[in-house]
Amino acid sequence: MKELLTAIVEGLVEDKSAIEVTVDKPNPEGFTIYHLHVAPDDMGRVIGKQGRIAKAIRTIMRAGAVKANEKVMVEID
Repeated sequence: MKELLTAIVEGLVEDKSAIEVTVDKPNPEGFTIYHLHVAPDDMGRVIGKQGRIAKAIRTIMRAGAVKANEKVMVEID
């Protein structure tokens, strides 16, 4: 799942070296939280107008997680 998130974001940002994904252990509800960090200049590209791109990233990650029988959340920091 980490690779999927990285691959999606690499296509959006200019500074690919600044992409950092950290993963928390599953919380009591069973959700694994992925924290996405990008360069400040690329933050707008990842979030998009009115958060549309961020919402799409979260949707894709949830769909991939269903196939892997997991529950995920993506936080963009």
